[in-house]
Amino acid sequence: MNADNHGRIYLDNAATTPVSEEVIREMIPYLTTYYGNPSSPHSFGYESNRGIKIARKRVSALIGAHPSEIIFTGSGTEADNLAIKGAAYYTRDRFPNKNHIVTSTVEHDAVIESCKDLEKNGFKVSYVPVNSEGLVNIAKFEESISTEKTALISIMLANNEIGTIQPIRELVTIARRKAGNVLFHTDGIQALGKIPINCIELGVDLMAISSHKINGPKGVGGLFVKKGSEINALISGGGQENYLRSGTENVPGIVGFGKACEISMPQVIYIGTRIREIRDHLVGKIKSNIPAARYNGPSDTSYRLPNIAHFTFEGINGEDLIIKLDEHGVAASTGSACAAKKQRESHVLRSMGFSPPEISGSLRFSLGPSNTMNEVDDAAAALKVVIDQLSKLSPYSEGKLSRSK
Repeated sequence: MNADNHGRIYLDNAATTPVSEEVIREMIPYLTTYYGNPSSPHSFGYESNRGIKIARKRVSALIGAHPSEIIFTGSGTEADNLAIKGAAYYTRDRFPNKNHIVTSTVEHDAVIESCKDLEKNGFKVSYVPVNSEGLVNIAKFEESISTEKTALISIMLANNEIGTIQPIRELVTIARRKAGNVLFHTDGIQALGKIPINCIELGVDLMAISSHKINGPKGVGGLFVKKGSEINALISGGGQENYLRSGTENVPGIVGFGKACEISMPQVIYIGTRIREIRDHLVGKIKSNIPAARYNGPSDTSYRLPNIAHFTFEGINGEDLIIKLDEHGVAASTGSACAAKKQRESHVLRSMGFSPPEISGSLRFSLGPSNTMNEVDDAAAALKVVIDQLSKLSPYSEGKLSRSK
């Protein structure tokens, strides 16, 4: 366990991750010594600009891109907004008939809300349904694409709640066959650092990523923009980031993001394998302790992120479950931190066909590189205790979860 947290167990890494000590060390000089504006023509500015260039190379290497194809933003949400709105407006400005967007019903709020904004401004949006495992319906996806009207397609690489990995390469192939050079965006934020990513192999034109999901600092994200792809800027000003994201760069944050990517690159496969082992051990413990618990997501493990375990405990209130687990020193979540802030039920689970009681009784554990077998053993034991306590208070769960006592 992390001694800095007094024995507490952190299993909410899909929401955010602790900043690596190596990343912090890399950032400190850019907070103390290399504090110049990277656009300034003197040596102070040069050192800051040099830090950004190094970071751009490190980030691009992790996702199989060229450094010139990386645009730094203030968050993953901003990167999604820039990709979706920037691509949609750029295309419609030149081809007024192309006012159609295709996305899925399980996207992150950054994508869903961007699409809703576009609908208010004359765009048509098709929301492709998913099956009970969270996978996009391929037939419906193909049907939704219009050769003449579709300007942009946005399907996430991996879901932030369930952990479902979408077959992006297959979807890109369908899109190209149906609509030629239509722009294809993917939200790669949850997948970054968990599975190998190569933008060229995926075939995407745009991909959003974020620093704080891979032990980097908060407040910095990135957008891959494939060479030759054109989008409009959302922020006007001094022309930083290839005129796509004006504003003085967050140099320490960008440097930290770059270092986090450098650390992740040689370890992606190992980390993914090791985290998967610990995750599967946790899942086995929970199933053994609580037989009525339902493990959600794809039956084919190749379509699952290695670090997410999502369960439903029908008859138990998820918010009560989170609070009680926290009292036992275990941090988990009911799903997306962004959705929790809005205090509404998960649109992801609703899209997968979950009933309101099933949505209410859902819990997500998400692991990181620092988690251990001992920690998940302790977490599973704490969960058993909490479920037993809450089951006694819930008549709905009587005869269901209580059978595991």
